[in-house]
Amino acid sequence: MAASRVRTLLEPPADPFGERRQPPVRVRAQVLGGEFRFECDDPALLPIVQAAYAKLPPHRFAAPAPRFVVRLALLRAPRTVRAVNDEPASVTALAGGGILCGAVGDSSFVALDPARRSALVVVSRAMLQFPYHVRYELLEFAVFTLAVRAQRLVPLHAACVGLGGAGILILGPSGSGKSTVTLHCLLAGLDFLAEDSVMVKPDGLLATGVANFLHVRRDSLRFLTHLADAARIRSSSIIRRRSGVEKLEIDLRSAGHRLARAPLKISAIVFVTAKRATGQRLVAPVSEADLVRRLAASQRYAAGQPGWSSFTRQVRRLPAYELRRGRHPAEAVEALRQVLRNAKS
Repeated sequence: MAASRVRTLLEPPADPFGERRQPPVRVRAQVLGGEFRFECDDPALLPIVQAAYAKLPPHRFAAPAPRFVVRLALLRAPRTVRAVNDEPASVTALAGGGILCGAVGDSSFVALDPARRSALVVVSRAMLQFPYHVRYELLEFAVFTLAVRAQRLVPLHAACVGLGGAGILILGPSGSGKSTVTLHCLLAGLDFLAEDSVMVKPDGLLATGVANFLHVRRDSLRFLTHLADAARIRSSSIIRRRSGVEKLEIDLRSAGHRLARAPLKISAIVFVTAKRATGQRLVAPVSEADLVRRLAASQRYAAGQPGWSSFTRQVRRLPAYELRRGRHPAEAVEALRQVLRNAKS
C-alpha cells in the first residue's frame, strides 16, 4: 500500500490559509469605544465571545467608532506522518483579518496587526476545554490590545465606579480589598464600569471598561446582609486563577445592576489599602507628589505607553485619597459616595 501524501507549503492546495473560506458565525459588539466584529470559524467558539461581550453597554468615545476584526480559529492540526526517525508536527496554515500565519502542532496563540485593527485568535482543541483561559488570556488580550493601540488609551490595572457620569478610579494591590469594595458599591447602586482593567482617554480623562464580570473570594461574602444577593452570588461559577486562587465569577448583566451606560469622567483617585482605619476616618488625602509616585509604581505597563505623560498631567489635578479598611465595606461605600459628591461640587 502506498504511503499517503502530505501537502506542504512548498506544494500548497488552492487556498492554503483559508482566506476565501467564510466564517460560519459573525457577531458584533461595541466594546471599549470600538466596534468589534468577531468571526468564528467554528460554532464551538461562539459561546466564549458571547460570555465575554454580549449585552454590554455600548461605549463610544467618538462617532463613528473605530472598527476592528477579530477572527477566532479552532485549530485542526493535521495528523502527522512519521518517518523512521520521529519528525515534528507539520504546519497548519491559518488566516484572519488579513493576518497569515502557520501553527505547528497543537498550538494556541494570538497574532495582532494594530495598524489594520485586526487580530487572529487560534484556539487548540485542548485549550477549548478551558473557556475561562481562552476568554481572558487569548480573546481579551486581543481585544484590549487593539482598542488601546488604535485609540491611544492608557490601560490601567484598576476598578472604576461612579454616579451621574463622574467616576472614581480605584487602585490597590491584590488582597487590599479592592474587589470587595467594588462589589458593595455595585450592590449599593453605584454605576459599575470595570473591576480589574480600566482604559482611559488621556485628554478629558474619559474611562471605559468591560462590565461583564466581577470576581470575588467566597470569604468576602460574609458582609452581605441581603439574603437574595448572597444566594445569587454564591451560585455563580467558580474560576481558578493561574496562581491557584479560586474566585466566584459574578455575571453582572442578568441581575439588574447599574452598569455605566457611557464612559465615565474620572473625577477622583482612590488607593485601597489593607491598613485599618483609626477611629471613624477611613479616607485620608494623598498629596500630588505621592499620587504620581503611587501611580507610576502600581501601573508599570501603562507608564510605558505613549499617553502616560498626558494622563499624569491631567490626573495630578484631581483629588486623591487613601481608603483604609473599616468595620464593614458599607462604610467604604459611603466614603466613596462622599468623595464623588466633593468632586462634583
